Amino acid sequence: MAKNMGVAVAAALSELNVEKAVNALLKWRDSQSQAQKPQLLEQDEFLYLIVSLKKIPQKARVNPIKVPLPHPIIDDPAELCLFIDDRSKSGITKDAASKKIKSENIPINKVIRLSKLKTDYKPFEAKRKLCDSYDMFFADKRIIPLLPRLLGKQFFKKKKIPVPVDLKHNNWKEQIHNACSSAMLFLGSGTCCVVKVAKLSLEKKEIVENVIAAINGIAEHVPSKWGNIRSFHLKLLDSLALPLFQAMPDLRLKILADADHHTSSKEEKQEVEEEEDDTSHQKTKKKKKNKGRIHDVQYMDDREHINDSNSEADRKHEINANISTKKKKTALKKLCSIDIKVKDKKKKKSLAA
Repeated sequence: MAKNMGVAVAAALSELNVEKAVNALLKWRDSQSQAQKPQLLEQDEFLYLIVSLKKIPQKARVNPIKVPLPHPIIDDPAELCLFIDDRSKSGITKDAASKKIKSENIPINKVIRLSKLKTDYKPFEAKRKLCDSYDMFFADKRIIPLLPRLLGKQFFKKKKIPVPVDLKHNNWKEQIHNACSSAMLFLGSGTCCVVKVAKLSLEKKEIVENVIAAINGIAEHVPSKWGNIRSFHLKLLDSLALPLFQAMPDLRLKILADADHHTSSKEEKQEVEEEEDDTSHQKTKKKKKNKGRIHDVQYMDDREHINDSNSEADRKHEINANISTKKKKTALKKLCSIDIKVKDKKKKKSLAA
């Protein structure tokens, strides 16, 4: 079932549609750049893929999911920072880590110990400067649970959460290279997430390849895969979101209303007026039936349950009809008795006169 759905989606999500969306966004960006004033430093803009899910994931992930891309988003001379665990049980020091980085030519610009992160980066301003100083952060996977409290909200807002690295293995360079050439998917506690998939300095063909690779990779990592994906949209930072894929609604569902919805639209109960000797009370009760409200959502295969619900609705209708007739009879009796009393009073007054 999942394979057939993936084939159908691949047919609907063609490379031509992605290329049209990319061309439209690039044209919009050129028109905006002509209207705006030229800036001193050109900032490299990115393309973002908006993923909408049908159901919220049961477990929210703090660590991102790495989706491989054919063309890396981060340049080779990027500023990278590594957090290491300098506790006694870790068995690694800053000197040993820096020697390994230099000997293997690993693109890490800064190594920060866990103890220094606790002491030197307590103020909010220090955390903000640290977040803005580097393009990407890596951390020993043993200290990942401690970092949200130490880094603060700024790292989460800018999606610069450190990527876990297993420093016990010797392939540090390979792990960091794979992370730099991947898109980071953050599955939180909602149905919508944003993934950075390409930068505008790439060629059009490379951007299209990155978008298609990101879509296929995200569909493989999402729970229930293509069955849980509602839509994909592509956008720039300040542009509108252009649709790339939209899932069809589930045709197995059928909306049922009550059986009385087709026969009667509104039913009102009669007003009963009661008049006594000195006091008169008028009570009006109007109960309008809910019209157009969805009462039951059933599958088309459950025909037996539908027949049962229809029979119950017919019984309720008969009971309400019997009750209404009884109330009408009682109201007529009360009105007759009131008329008799009024006539008696008039006779007594005439006799007294």
